[in-house]
Amino acid sequence: MSGPGNLYVISAPSGTGKTTLVKALVDSLQNIMVSISHTTRPKRPAEMHGLNYYFISRDEFDHMVAHDDFLEHATVFGNCYGTSRRWVEETLARGIDVILEIDWQGAQQIHDLIRNSISIFILPPSVKDLHERLVKRNQDNTDIIRQRIADVREATNHVPSYNYVVINDDFSAALNDLQVIVQAGRLLRSRQTEKHAKLIAELSTAKIEEF
Repeated sequence: MSGPGNLYVISAPSGTGKTTLVKALVDSLQNIMVSISHTTRPKRPAEMHGLNYYFISRDEFDHMVAHDDFLEHATVFGNCYGTSRRWVEETLARGIDVILEIDWQGAQQIHDLIRNSISIFILPPSVKDLHERLVKRNQDNTDIIRQRIADVREATNHVPSYNYVVINDDFSAALNDLQVIVQAGRLLRSRQTEKHAKLIAELSTAKIEEF
């Protein structure tokens, strides 16, 4: 047994490049997966059900909330998002690291539930850069873009509650930062002592006269 996996919570303002970074991170490392959230948000043209999100109705979402099916859930820009409790718990138990791409509301819930989770906040290099990215991705109208920019202030106020902060100015550098954080998490004493319990027990009881 390798012991349970680590839970990484990654948050960022819309347009920061979080999703692209996380995909590159998962593609570059073994034994790590991204949790697919359930959402009531309408599906965008390029998105696929079960790949980007599980797109469900508000009634279905409320039913899952009532049955405690979500590890965390939050409402963002009028749409509901939730993380499957069962999938996360089963995946971690298999020794696989899990990434949750969630906002600060969900991150607070996870921190209260799983105190050894590792949280990362990704920031854009500037407000101007963030606005340009939101315009270029051509997914939202002007009013929504302004709303997302306004939301940055609220989201950024929660940075102090995260373990790590990564600035996505240079993509390669930001990806490397995330890789380092994940690798460091795998070397934490709590995880290593469980993974190598047999070795540690052997070393701690070694008898000099045997050599």
